[in-house]
Amino acid sequence: MLKYPEINPVILHITDQLQIRWYGVMYLIGFLLCWLLLRQKTKRFPGWETPDRVSDLIFYNALGVILGGRLGYILFYSLPGWIKDPSIVFRIWEGGMSFHGGLLGVLIATALFARRYGYPLLMLGDLMAACVPLALGLGRLGNFINGELWGRVTDVPWAMVFPYAGPLPRHPSQLYAVLLEGVLLFLILMWYTRTPRKIGSVTGLFLILYGLIRIFEELFRQPDPQYGYLAWGWLTMGQILCIPMIVIGCILLITARKAKLIEQIV
Repeated sequence: MLKYPEINPVILHITDQLQIRWYGVMYLIGFLLCWLLLRQKTKRFPGWETPDRVSDLIFYNALGVILGGRLGYILFYSLPGWIKDPSIVFRIWEGGMSFHGGLLGVLIATALFARRYGYPLLMLGDLMAACVPLALGLGRLGNFINGELWGRVTDVPWAMVFPYAGPLPRHPSQLYAVLLEGVLLFLILMWYTRTPRKIGSVTGLFLILYGLIRIFEELFRQPDPQYGYLAWGWLTMGQILCIPMIVIGCILLITARKAKLIEQIV
């Protein structure tokens, strides 16, 4: 069994409601890395020669992640609590973000950006999809530092006892996500985008791979206590929310066969 490295999740404590936490810093680093990678990818694209356009896209998506992630958590995981006390939506210091809500937020934000600047939505989706795993991996590392979203009880040699999860050793499922959602997915998409791809294909591949990875990860992660297992002793809400992602990803890959190459439309 490995010892859980008890890192103080709070870097700077200002007030009970105002703190600088590693989780938030990981988000900032993730947005910065996405900005740098997008700058590299869009240098040759007309209208993207200066950092301003990429900065605007990152700003739109940062708002989409934060607002969508919080509202998605309330909708998918905490709706009864919100009905009882609507003010919980503003108590972000108590935690609670949903990837699937953040994804919907990013979709809306990217659509608004595409409409404002006149870019094809799927082209922007392809650009963002190749960068997103960087932020995902860092976000999961923030979950690990927070000691949250721990795994199921296990006796594997690398199991850990998490400070808020009781005395039993558990899968460090956050680290599995760092490696799978972050490192592995990033490397696959970087390899896939080495050559020009049909518009929509990168977005489609991202949706399929993330959905499959998340379904696999959920087999080791402790289910959300408000839902538990929804069926068969293993099905979770996170897995159900991934099914539409996989279906949409497959549709995008199929329809992308008739689309133009990304470089030809930018």
